[in-house]
Amino acid sequence: MTRPKARPRLRLLIELAARDLWHDRKVSLCIVASLVAVIAPLLLLFGLKHGVVSQLNDELLSDPRNLEVRMLGNYDLAGGWFERLRAQPGVGFVIPLTRSLNTQADLQRDSQHFVANAEVIPTASGDPLIAALPAPATLEQVLLSASAAGRLGVQVGDTLRLLVLRKLDGSNERGELTVTVGGVLENSAFTRPAVLVHLDLLVAMENFRDGYAVPMFGFLTGDVAPVRERYARARIYARGLDDVASIASWLDGERIESSTRAREIESVKAISHVLGLIFAVIAWTAVIGCVASLAGAFLANIDRKRKDLALLRLLGFQRSAAGAYVMVQAALLTCLAFALGYAAYLVGSQVFNTALGANLSDDGFVCKLENIHILLAFASALLIAIVVAAVGGFRAIHIQPAESLRDL
Repeated sequence: MTRPKARPRLRLLIELAARDLWHDRKVSLCIVASLVAVIAPLLLLFGLKHGVVSQLNDELLSDPRNLEVRMLGNYDLAGGWFERLRAQPGVGFVIPLTRSLNTQADLQRDSQHFVANAEVIPTASGDPLIAALPAPATLEQVLLSASAAGRLGVQVGDTLRLLVLRKLDGSNERGELTVTVGGVLENSAFTRPAVLVHLDLLVAMENFRDGYAVPMFGFLTGDVAPVRERYARARIYARGLDDVASIASWLDGERIESSTRAREIESVKAISHVLGLIFAVIAWTAVIGCVASLAGAFLANIDRKRKDLALLRLLGFQRSAAGAYVMVQAALLTCLAFALGYAAYLVGSQVFNTALGANLSDDGFVCKLENIHILLAFASALLIAIVVAAVGGFRAIHIQPAESLRDL
């Protein structure tokens, strides 16, 4: 008579564990139900926390003004200063600015369409304000805010005149430049009338107002403008919400006053912290209760099946296989419970998004989990179940084969 293999194959072990669970399906169903009762609410709770905070963050990030660090006042900034600023961690976009008095101009399409004192903003590739729009490639190409384009009645490809006024030697002069509309910003990006231009055009406007000769505006009177090496201010945008404070702090160290939307950013962080604390307390309470419940269920199940486990030992299962048998059952039950809990989460999240997301945008959500969150939740549930089952497995490996013969 040949002796069975001392260590059964994993496939046989899993098959026996699954058949045993099916044979004792009422008890298995109770264990699965207790797991689902913990997994589904935790997934929904974390989905709400992640969804609400993500939605608030997305709303903040969708408004580039929340990433802006505005410099207050005019300074004398050399090119090296801008390089040091760009080298700071968290800086997403920087472009020089002229003096605040020189950042306005009049826009005219015809006698019926006119915008006085529109803001003139320098821009370039990577500017959060223009998003996906192409930056002006030449001095004769501009971008318009939605309000400016609406007042002028222009669309992409239309032309208009940019007017700049100055007073030189007691006489008023008006420089003109015909420009082409290269794009129109979303109204949510910038609500005031504004024209976004190439930096060199803004510098030419300041030179014109300072009395220098600027041929592009039709005036050769005045001295030739020197090469621009210093600027009064800068447009600064952080790469992310968490970087705004550090940039403002760096500017403060440079003796430069600035303003940010720190209050709105901190309010979102506070909400995230509170929701995280609430989730942590509820999650740990539920996990501790689940661990206690599973430990009791697995230990009681092992005591109830001591004879069956002893019989397996008699048939050739080694001690390690008996312990693994218990943990395989725990893993199978957890996989089934997580699948059912995830299905319940999908239904619940759809209900939340439908009922609470009526005032959100089309792609908005209230309850949402990323794939990585689902994988981490599954791994955590599986790990907890296996660790708890290992306690029962420790008892299972001490069951002797002779126990199966006592009642014969």
